[in-house]
Amino acid sequence: MTLKISFALFLVVLQMLLTPVNAETAGDERMISISGEAQGTTYHIKYFDQRNRNFKVQIDSILTDFDLCLSLYRKDSEIVTFNNSTGSHKFKSPYFYPVLKKSREIYLATKGAFDPTIMPLTEALGFGARRTDPELANVDSLLQYVGFDKIRFDARSITKAKTGIRIDMNGIAQGYSVDIISAFLSSQKIDRFMVEIGGEVVCRGNKNGHSPWVAGIENPLKPGTLFATARLSDRAMTTAGNYHNHFTKNGRVFNHIINPKTGSMEESSLLSVTVFAKDAITADGYDTAFFVMGLEATKQFLTQHSDLDAYLIYTGENGKIEGYRTKGIQEFITETHNP
Repeated sequence: MTLKISFALFLVVLQMLLTPVNAETAGDERMISISGEAQGTTYHIKYFDQRNRNFKVQIDSILTDFDLCLSLYRKDSEIVTFNNSTGSHKFKSPYFYPVLKKSREIYLATKGAFDPTIMPLTEALGFGARRTDPELANVDSLLQYVGFDKIRFDARSITKAKTGIRIDMNGIAQGYSVDIISAFLSSQKIDRFMVEIGGEVVCRGNKNGHSPWVAGIENPLKPGTLFATARLSDRAMTTAGNYHNHFTKNGRVFNHIINPKTGSMEESSLLSVTVFAKDAITADGYDTAFFVMGLEATKQFLTQHSDLDAYLIYTGENGKIEGYRTKGIQEFITETHNP
């Protein structure tokens, strides 16, 4: 599957991964490097372990179970089962309830800018698993199925208010999967690691001595090149943007940033949003919401939420690309782009 494809899947260019490394040493510890495919994208994981253990088999198993819960591209997944149901669904996986709980938290904090019940709109406007004609979308009729207040859930089950309500966790689930793998490594007494899945990143400890891990942020106007780098330690980082996931039909440009409250595709000066938080599920949900909110509303929101930091890339009034960073990450961001 490709989690977050309804909103965006924007790979963070990891500077530390440009040169493949199987194992390095730092003091008396070896850095183990493993990689693979998951969720329709790739993953890269590096960690230090005195016992030189390789956890690829266990990690692949965890990611497979995660897909069985939250993948929209598996007909046998739990989320698809719920979407196809007419009422209630009892949870089978341990992953469903936590992602719903965090989604409700971000939905309320952003006054509905982040809303997983947006799925009927994303499909109708051509950004779902099945490509449809956005010009044929009857947005007004679909809004009756959108609204996080139209579902009820607790730790055991979830219930929809009416048939036709469907949820899409692509805007938050991939970040959650990074947290799940991070928790697994921590349970194995690993305290220095980097986990990256599809560009969503969690780093713990330092890479070499006192040197933090380093990740890159892609230039939205020059894909494949860096706009900035970020030094990370004990922090999550996720990136979303609006410069890849769009298409043109009959001379009209359709953008994937859809406002769940209005059903309209938003125009925004924002090109890329990178959010830093204590965990990736939080960062991932907010990077989606910030695109709906827009540049100025996002800046204002961030001044009131000191637990979040962000690096925003946008088109300025002069038409030039610019970057904005919150105070908490001022010293950790280095811009590398050429104006």
